[in-house]
Amino acid sequence: MTCSDGMTKPFTDHFAAIAADYAGFRPTYPATLFAWLAEIAPGRALAWDCAAGSGQASRDLAAHFERVIATDASAAQIAAAVRHPQVEYRIAPAEASGLPAAAVDLIAVAQALHWFDLDRFYIEARRVLKPGGVLAAWSYGVLAVAGEAVDARVRTFYRETVGPYWPPERRHVESGYRTLPFPFAEREVPKFDMEAFWALPELLGYFRSWSATARYLAERGHDPVAALAAELAPLWGSPGDRRRIVWPLAARVGYVP
Repeated sequence: MTCSDGMTKPFTDHFAAIAADYAGFRPTYPATLFAWLAEIAPGRALAWDCAAGSGQASRDLAAHFERVIATDASAAQIAAAVRHPQVEYRIAPAEASGLPAAAVDLIAVAQALHWFDLDRFYIEARRVLKPGGVLAAWSYGVLAVAGEAVDARVRTFYRETVGPYWPPERRHVESGYRTLPFPFAEREVPKFDMEAFWALPELLGYFRSWSATARYLAERGHDPVAALAAELAPLWGSPGDRRRIVWPLAARVGYVP
């Protein structure tokens, strides 16, 4: 990645210590999103899931593309990925994929564009995309949990408890990536919803997959989710009860001529 003064800095792995939680507790993306992306791509031979993490989007892309190459700079994330016969996982940074030129129909960047050296990544994206190839970058913001008291406590946890531990790039997620440059011919994106019906242990696992939670734990030496669990337990009902959870999903989608 590149600093504002043009100097290059090494990759920072925000998720190495929590790769198992990330793989187990991150929400899934709507199937309609992947179907739409496949429709607008110039072909369905190859999709590149860039900064794939542990493959949350990779396997859904495989339902629509003959082959998916999923890369991430984090070896821990790739090691935690669930294997799929149509998905090839590789350790590689977004800015140097190792893919051949003009070979990719779709580049998918799920919840990761804010980590990139964008100047270098956009050069790489243009290099590997076919004519008419599509770059789709999406993010999801702060969750809303059914139940006013539960939702209020979750938002306090997000903004106040671990809020100071979010990296500065988090602001781009909250803006739906509108604060980032996107030098492609943009397409209007339909509305897509992300939702899950989770029991309390699943929600707590999701909180432990946050980079801010990991940083809080590393700096303060205790798990903030444990205290949150104690507060949520009497508000939740039975721990196995499932509540509807919704995340706002925002996407920027463009193509090369």
